[in-house]
Formats: sequence, C-alpha cells, structure tokens
Amino acid sequence: QVQLVESGGGLVQAGGSLRLSCAASGRTFSRLYMGWFRQVPGKEREFVAAIRWSVGTTYYADSVKGRFTISRDIPKNMVYLQMNSLKPEDTAVYYCAADRGVNTMSYDDVGRYDYWGQGTQVTVSS
Repeated sequence: QVQLVESGGGLVQAGGSLRLSCAASGRTFSRLYMGWFRQVPGKEREFVAAIRWSVGTTYYADSVKGRFTISRDIPKNMVYLQMNSLKPEDTAVYYCAADRGVNTMSYDDVGRYDYWGQGTQVTVSS
C-alpha cells in the first residue's frame, strides 16, 4: 500500500511564503507524475502543480505560475511545493497526489491520480 503524507501547511499573511512537503512511503511503485491540488469548501479540487517524476519537468496552473515551485527528491521519495507571494485566494486544503503511470489522462486532471494524501490546510490572511 502506498501512503502520501503532507506537511507544512499553516497560517501566513498575504505576501508570505510556505513550503509544503509530501512524503511517499509503502510499497515501491512506478509513477509518471506527482502533483499538488487544492480544494476549498463547496468547490471542486483544482490542479496547482505537477512534476514528471523521472525527468523533473514541471507544470503549473496559471494562477500560481511564477509564485509556486514544485520540486522532488528522488532518493528521499519526497515532493515539495514552495509557495511565495501568497494571496488570500490561495487559502485551501492542499493535497499531494501520485499516479501509477497507467492511464492517459492529463497531468492536471484529478482522475489521473491513484494515490492521495490527507491534505494540509493553508490559510492566507489579508
């Protein structure tokens, strides 16, 4: 069984920074992408960023491009999301996700991902 555990969320003022971490553990699994999504109550989960695990290519939602950076540490089996210049509209529960590399859905589609963390709350005050 694969487990993803996020950490690093919290309360920050607008303009501040946070770094989220996601630790993958459990059985060894092949993955093509790992990603970060976020969700606010009453809305669908939305794509934030993704990274192609083997080669490190990164992808971002337009709303976070230039402010957020996704990275990974392969030996540690970790993925990170560095969030700078945070805005109140970034407030959400942030989820880490990983796929098994077996479907053809886009990297920004929730349906692509097979494993999810429990989420970590990020609150940005104005």
